[in-house]
Amino acid sequence: MTDAYIYDAVRSPRGKGRKDGALHEVTSARLSAHVLNALRERNGLDGHAVEDVIWGNATQVMEQGGCLARTAVLASDLDERIPGLSINRFCASGMEAVNLAANQVRAGAGDGYIAGGVEMMGRVAMGSDGAAIAVDPSIAMKTYFVPQGISADIIATEYGFSRDDADALAVESQRRAAEAWGDRRFDRSIIEIRDQNGLSILDHDEHMRPGTDMQSLGALKPSFKEMGEVMPGFDAVAKLKYPHLEAINHIHHAGNSSGIVDGAAGVLVGSKAFGEKWGLTPRARVRQTTKIGTDPTIMLTGPVPATEKALKDSGMAISDIDLFEVNEAFSAVVLRFMQAFDVDHSRVNVNGGAIAMGHPLGASGAIIIGTLLDELERTGKGVGLATLCVASGMGAATIIERV
Repeated sequence: MTDAYIYDAVRSPRGKGRKDGALHEVTSARLSAHVLNALRERNGLDGHAVEDVIWGNATQVMEQGGCLARTAVLASDLDERIPGLSINRFCASGMEAVNLAANQVRAGAGDGYIAGGVEMMGRVAMGSDGAAIAVDPSIAMKTYFVPQGISADIIATEYGFSRDDADALAVESQRRAAEAWGDRRFDRSIIEIRDQNGLSILDHDEHMRPGTDMQSLGALKPSFKEMGEVMPGFDAVAKLKYPHLEAINHIHHAGNSSGIVDGAAGVLVGSKAFGEKWGLTPRARVRQTTKIGTDPTIMLTGPVPATEKALKDSGMAISDIDLFEVNEAFSAVVLRFMQAFDVDHSRVNVNGGAIAMGHPLGASGAIIIGTLLDELERTGKGVGLATLCVASGMGAATIIERV
């Protein structure tokens, strides 16, 4: 089997996912094209340079529908002979795109791929695709469906995480993100987004709140308490599934949950022969990829079994991993991961995460792989694991080894 290598990883800054966000006037295809063009220019790719563009996004309607991957290729400066494949594994879409590209290379189905994803959450609202698991009563009743925020609160209740635990993690995410930006740790990956006149639209992650402290978070009301306790009463649904829980402890709010943002990210994946052809030096080897299904009600515990499977399949132990990127969908997701593996927070999300910088659903998996790669290089460490929880009860993980 051929080894698959990462040659480059870039991302846009993350803009606030609302009408006054800096990226709001940029379409999903255009932001994707910015990323594709950056990978093309930085790596001297010309002609039919890659086998395919595999692009993830979670809400595939309106401008994000209709095989957005192919639309992005045509909107970019890539050769029109390069096709495009749109995929959807909700929050892990960008990671799954990279994993699929790596596994295609490993199987000999093409030497090079561009993979990643996009989500313009301020333009195409989360949930606007009318997912059946949430709106079809026959499925929702069978799966004991509850919204993700309720799932996060179930994790906190089940595994004993307090409001202070969640808020402290959020404060630290903000502090680390501000420090990382201050140290210019993202310089290699960030591409400034400019308009057609060459004027800067955005060059930094717009969602961050570096002054966040425990006092300011303590003033926020739980976001999911009312929907849990008042009709339609999702707490009651959860307790049908988990009767041992006397009550759901609602600890999550806007300040300790991931930010709604716009963003895109891409990764250049290829074989050794691909790098030699284009004069590129590999930065990391994709050592293991995995995906897994989990309990659809608690929903967000996927990083734990996904990591367990990735370690087992690769013959590795948790102690073999130097750094972790665990997507900060909600504080409890990361707290549960660290608890399950007894991993110190000093090795997890060392540059902050989605609580501080935002979670553009379809792009996040590719973003955290790129962030992990940059940090392995910056610190001289060898092996990293990136993982995400996924809606409907799934998990995904990728292990990379610095070259």
